[in-house]
Amino acid sequence: MTTAPDLDVLRERIRGMEQAGSRTGVELPTHPALAGLLRLRAGSSYAVDSLSLAALMMAGPSVEGSWTAVVGVGDLGAEAFASLGVDLDRTVLVPDPGESWLEVTAALVDVAPLVVLRPPPRVSEAAAAKLAARLRKRSAALVALGDWPRCEARLAVTGLRWTGPDHGAGHLAGRHVDLLVRRGAGPAREASLWIPADGSVRRDRTGEKVRPLLGEVG
Repeated sequence: MTTAPDLDVLRERIRGMEQAGSRTGVELPTHPALAGLLRLRAGSSYAVDSLSLAALMMAGPSVEGSWTAVVGVGDLGAEAFASLGVDLDRTVLVPDPGESWLEVTAALVDVAPLVVLRPPPRVSEAAAAKLAARLRKRSAALVALGDWPRCEARLAVTGLRWTGPDHGAGHLAGRHVDLLVRRGAGPAREASLWIPADGSVRRDRTGEKVRPLLGEVG
């Protein structure tokens, strides 16, 4: 657990442990369950509405050995994040940055290719633009828990179904998670994930479809 006053020391420590060459690509690794739905581009921001989605987006870079960071989340379920593939030993947590959230996030972008942020209820265009410039300069990506101005894509959970013996009675076997993915002005994509009790994730492609644009004739 790291607090804002420790950031200068933390940056130096992480720089010394960071793998050489891990920040040079234009795309960051994506969890296999999100392949085809989302491309994590360095320099871009994304908005999600659940911690599980944020963890999935962290897992790709984390599995490849990169540092990740989480800012403004005091209720992080460490065990759940680890089960989804996030390496907690290479994850920086700043649960309560207070009014310094922008400065803290910008500092962590310097050392972590992917940063998850729970922003305040209202984020100004100026603040978003400042952080966007930092993301481009440092070849990092931002995942916002909630709304974020001009983000590359928005992911939302639209349905959740638990599965277990006798239609849910007894031990739970896992859950189906329905997603809606919106990228820019294009049509939204619907997808489903299957998350068994062990935390592994895979796509359930049986009901996937693309929602037409408003006014588009099918």
